Amino acid sequence: MKSTAGKKQARRQFWLAVHLYLGLSLGLVISLVGLTGSLLVFYIDLDEWLNPQLIISEPGPQRQSYENIFQALRRAEPARQRGWRLEIPDDPRRAITARYYQPQETEHHGFAPLMLSVDPYTGSVLANRFWGEFAMTWLYDLHYKLLLDETGKILMAIVGGLLLMSLVSGIYLWWPPLHKLKSALSLKRHASRERLNYDLHKLAGVYSFIVLLLLALTGIALEIPQYVNPLFGYFSPLQASPAPKSAITQNNPARISLDQAVAVGQARFPQARLCWIETPHDTNGSYRINLRQAGEPSLRFPKTNVWVDQYSGQVLAISNPDELGGSDTVINWLHPLHTGEAFGLTGQLLVLFSGLVCPILFITGLIRWLQKRRGRRTTKRQSLSAKNQPLSPQMLNR
Repeated sequence: MKSTAGKKQARRQFWLAVHLYLGLSLGLVISLVGLTGSLLVFYIDLDEWLNPQLIISEPGPQRQSYENIFQALRRAEPARQRGWRLEIPDDPRRAITARYYQPQETEHHGFAPLMLSVDPYTGSVLANRFWGEFAMTWLYDLHYKLLLDETGKILMAIVGGLLLMSLVSGIYLWWPPLHKLKSALSLKRHASRERLNYDLHKLAGVYSFIVLLLLALTGIALEIPQYVNPLFGYFSPLQASPAPKSAITQNNPARISLDQAVAVGQARFPQARLCWIETPHDTNGSYRINLRQAGEPSLRFPKTNVWVDQYSGQVLAISNPDELGGSDTVINWLHPLHTGEAFGLTGQLLVLFSGLVCPILFITGLIRWLQKRRGRRTTKRQSLSAKNQPLSPQMLNR
C-alpha cells in the first residue's frame, strides 16, 4: 500500500498535470476573454473615445421632450414601426441611445439591434449603427460568445467551467504550510529569472483568485441563464416577467406621450433615476419605464420597472427589486458583479486589472513550462553523455 506521503505526491502530480494542460490548451482563449473583458468595463467611454461625434460638446439650456426624441427616431427610420428602447443618460454630455430590436437586416443574429445615438438637445441623429458592426459591440460579441451566437455561449460556459478548475487547481498547488505563508505571498529578492517568472505566475494567480473566481461563476450564469436560473428557483420562487397589455377604448383612442408615461412611472418611485423608456411594440403594447432606486447594484440596467397603459396612462404592473425573493435578487446581482459596477469605480478597476492578469498567467505559465522542459532535456543529455563516456583504466581494473 502507498504511504500517506506517496498518495499526497500522486495527488499533487495529478493536479499539476490538470493545471498544466488546462493552461496550455485554454490559455490563449482565456487571455482573449480577459483582455476583451477589461476593455468592456469602460465600454461606453471607449466607444465615445473612438467616435467623438457621440459626445455633446456644448449642451443646450434644455433637453428636448422624450416625445420629440421619439418622433425624431420615427423620422430618421420611418420603416421601423415597432417599439424603441431609449437609454436616458445622466451625463449632460452623453447622447440618448435608442435600440430597435430584431431589425430585418440582422434578424439572423440572436442579438443585433439597430442603435441610433440622438442629441438630447436638438433631436438630431449623431450615429446610426447596427450592433456588432462597430468596435465595442464587436468586442462584446467576441467576449460573450466568440462571435458564434448561441453555440458560442455554450462554448464560453464550458470555458468558464474549465477556468474554475484551473483556478482551484492552481490554489491547491500553491497552498503553503502556515509558517511559509509570508514568503509564499511575496517575491523572492535577488532571485534568478526562472524564480522571478515563477513568483510572478504564482502571485498573479493568488492575488486575483477571488475576483477571477467570481468572474468565472457569474460569467457561466450569464452565458446559460436557461439552465442556471431554474437552479436558483429551487431555493426560492422566481418572479415571472410581466407582459401587460394596453386596452384601447373609445374614451382613450390615442397614445399618451412618452413624457406622460414617464411621469406616471416616476410618480411611483419619485426618488428613483430614469434609465430607460421602452415604447409599445404594437396597439396592445405598453410603456415600460425603467428606473434605478438607491442601492440597486446595476447603474445601467436596474430592475425597477413600471408598465404603463399607452392609452389611459394607468399603471398595469410594477417590478420592485426590494420586494423580490432571494433567488431573483442573486440573479439581479450577476451582471453588475461581472462588470464590477456593483462596487462603483473600485469594482470596475478590479475587474479591469483581473482581466489583464489572464494573459500574464498564460505567458508566465508557458515560460515556466518551457523552462522545465528545457531543464529535463539538459538533464537527459547529460545522463546519456555520462553513459556513453568510455570507462577509464582505473574503472576497468576495479
